[in-house]
Amino acid sequence: MPLLRANLFVIALLAALNAGAESVKILIQRSPLAGSQYYAVERLWAEIRPGDHLTLVREPRNRHDRNAVRVDWKGNPLGYVPRAENRAVAAALDAGEPLEARVLKLNDDPNPWRRVEFAVYLIL
Repeated sequence: MPLLRANLFVIALLAALNAGAESVKILIQRSPLAGSQYYAVERLWAEIRPGDHLTLVREPRNRHDRNAVRVDWKGNPLGYVPRAENRAVAAALDAGEPLEARVLKLNDDPNPWRRVEFAVYLIL
């Protein structure tokens, strides 16, 4: 089954490039925003929209997590890629891979782990 998925991926990538696509986005992960209760989400809630661009900021000297990746919106820290899911994103950023992050969903939920969902894409 993994070989079938890999083949389908290659076929889809080639089709997109042959169709004249300037770039192809590959979804790397979907995640909830971690730690948002400590940052600017509450203050900026009315301004953030699904589809908004997010900036991923690598924090290799973060004292809590050496793979820390902060998530910013228009220069405002919103939270972090969850620790359990940040290793691949940190490695890609360290390697200079072209990543893009976007807001997927906003939920008016008292649980901060359910408020913001975002996606990380590899750009080819």
